[in-house]
Amino acid sequence: MYATSNSKHSYVSMKKVRKQKVVVYCIHEQKLLVFRHIDYSFEEVGIQVPAGSIKENESPEAAALRELSEETGKQNFIINKLLGIAEYDMTPYRYEIQERHFFLAHPTSPLPTRWQSAELHDGKQAPTRLECFWIALTTAHVLQAAQGAMLGKLFP
Repeated sequence: MYATSNSKHSYVSMKKVRKQKVVVYCIHEQKLLVFRHIDYSFEEVGIQVPAGSIKENESPEAAALRELSEETGKQNFIINKLLGIAEYDMTPYRYEIQERHFFLAHPTSPLPTRWQSAELHDGKQAPTRLECFWIALTTAHVLQAAQGAMLGKLFP
C-alpha cells in the first residue's frame, strides 16, 4: 500500500493484501454473461462478469458457482473447467493483489436476454443493484479491471 502526503508526492511503502478470487465466464450461444451496476456509471465500474472472493474453506469452483448465483439471482449454472490462474494488482483502487481463478461455465436452463438482480452481501451491507445481460463473446474485450485476461483461452 502507498500513502501520499498532501503537498508532495512522497510515498510510504506498506504491504499489499493478497486475496483469493474467482472470475467466471458464463457462455451461451457464443455470448458472454455480463452485468453493470445500476447505481454507478460505466466510467466508475465498467462492465463486469460474475466474480468475487473465495471464502475460508471454500473451493474455487464452489466460490465460482456461489458468485454466479449471488450476482445473477439465478441458480441454473454448471462449471465446465478451470481456464487458468492469474494475478492482478488492484492499485490504486485497492491496495491488494488478487490471485484470480478463471472458470468457464454454462447455464443449465434458459435465461432471459436481460434481467435485474441484487447482490445481498450476506446482509453485511446494502444490496448492490445489477443489470445482467449477454454480449457477443467477440466484444468481451470491454470487461473492466483485466477480467478479460483469459478470454483468449475460449478460442481455438
